[in-house]
Amino acid sequence: MTVLRICFVGDSITAGTGDETYLGWPGRLCAAEWARGHDLTQYNLGIRGDTTPLIARRWRVECEARLPPEFPAALVFAFGINDTAEEPTGLRVNPEESARLARSILAEAARWKPTLMVGPTPIDESKMPTQFGTVPRDLKNTRIAKASRILEGLAAEVGVPYLDLYGQLADDGEFRRSLAAGDGVHPTAEGYAIMAARIGAWAGWRRGLDKK
Repeated sequence: MTVLRICFVGDSITAGTGDETYLGWPGRLCAAEWARGHDLTQYNLGIRGDTTPLIARRWRVECEARLPPEFPAALVFAFGINDTAEEPTGLRVNPEESARLARSILAEAARWKPTLMVGPTPIDESKMPTQFGTVPRDLKNTRIAKASRILEGLAAEVGVPYLDLYGQLADDGEFRRSLAAGDGVHPTAEGYAIMAARIGAWAGWRRGLDKK
């Protein structure tokens, strides 16, 4: 049995927006590990609409408050999709700034705790643009795919295991139906279950739990 406290840091997809069961993928992921015999404490630090700069400002202090040094702990990051959203004034975050801050976050995190990075997910472009309050935001899968490739390269540079969920889910019919049933960005419960299953089977995740 592995005993571990985990902070899941990210955006609305980390928070589980659109999931009628309010479990999201972190809740399902940790429930599955409990069934395997692991004792996990999960802290969901997903905030709707957060970009890489917003996460860079908050992640360390929020995680330190939840992960006292006397307990084994880990970090799981999942962000990037909001950076690629186009508003009437342009992209929310300049790609170069997004990459610089993502590398800084992952490098600092990896020096502190065991760290994983889960990449952004595809969207249903037929439902774009989406509204965030009164602001229209347009997302494109080409931009998300590019951001995922950049994040994968940055994670490799600093030694953080990376899961390319975009690549795994872009052609997944069940996941795409879940997006269509939701708002096009956030899947329904079925989509979050698919995400949790993919992450739970990922070697990067399993290495931190299935210790001999």
